[in-house]
Amino acid sequence: MAGEKQEGQSWMAHITLAVNILWRKINPPLMLAMSYLVSTLWCCKERLLTWWMAYCQEKFKGNLSVADDVAVFSYCAQEWKGETVQAKRMRKAYEALFRRHHVKCIRQVRGDNYCAIRAVLFQVFRKGLSFPSWMKEKDILKIPERLLFSQGCNWIQQFSFGPERYAGPSVFVKLRKSIDALKNQWSEINSTKDQVERDELCRTLFSDEDKEYKLYEAVKFLLLYLVMEAHETMMNGQALPSFFGILFARDTSADPLSFMINHLNPVGDTGGLEQVDMFLLGYALEVKIRVFRLFKIDTGEFQAYYPDEYPREWHEVSLVTEDDRHYNIPIFKDK
Repeated sequence: MAGEKQEGQSWMAHITLAVNILWRKINPPLMLAMSYLVSTLWCCKERLLTWWMAYCQEKFKGNLSVADDVAVFSYCAQEWKGETVQAKRMRKAYEALFRRHHVKCIRQVRGDNYCAIRAVLFQVFRKGLSFPSWMKEKDILKIPERLLFSQGCNWIQQFSFGPERYAGPSVFVKLRKSIDALKNQWSEINSTKDQVERDELCRTLFSDEDKEYKLYEAVKFLLLYLVMEAHETMMNGQALPSFFGILFARDTSADPLSFMINHLNPVGDTGGLEQVDMFLLGYALEVKIRVFRLFKIDTGEFQAYYPDEYPREWHEVSLVTEDDRHYNIPIFKDK
């Protein structure tokens, strides 16, 4: 036993000696190399820092669903080249935006089927607008529970979350998460009074697809809730804002279920909001949505408001569209 212990100690001594000899041999060149590397990095620190910041900004920008400002004529020149009738018409419309309406820049919005909701909600958040009055009066987190369980609206299980069609029994949990995300994000941004900080919060939020899609699905559901409320009001013979008459006059949205199936479920998947749905969006968020409809240049429909009847205290957000399907954000000279 003692012999084995002594033999083990002898091996350890040999290993320690070998390591010490190896370290003495490699230590000077290793230290020299490390010293050279540190000095090189120090000399190039500014260039490396610039590269790293540019890399991060480019990576971040690639995910941003609302792009930075681009001068209106630069944007137009990039999008509408050539001498076709349509190109000339669009160039004339963008010039009218600049000359007559003092739009200096365009913020391009990601062209998916959430773009109308995204463009409006981005401006609501960036301006730091507060919750609509009706949302303050109701606990919006409890709306899914009340509709599904108290009022027995089981058909809401057919609600689609963008490309995820017919959520089924999981709809309640998904709606609660979406509405909770909307309420929390809106509260956080609204409570941030510094514009620079608020811009940064918006930039972070609108570069995270998972977070922002929850917001849009929450808005979709709240639109459905207001349509359900309006339909009940109409059935009781009470007055409604005029656009509800147009909405319920469509064969495809004569009642809340058909409205959900034919108009809300496609949003984020195969289609966006139609014009009458834009009235509903402005009504729900309590903002007057001013839209420059560029393809209607030289007509009385070049500008439209959604809704066209609104209280004076509502704030205004502005959009630009070339086709009533995709929307960008105009930036005015005095803003």
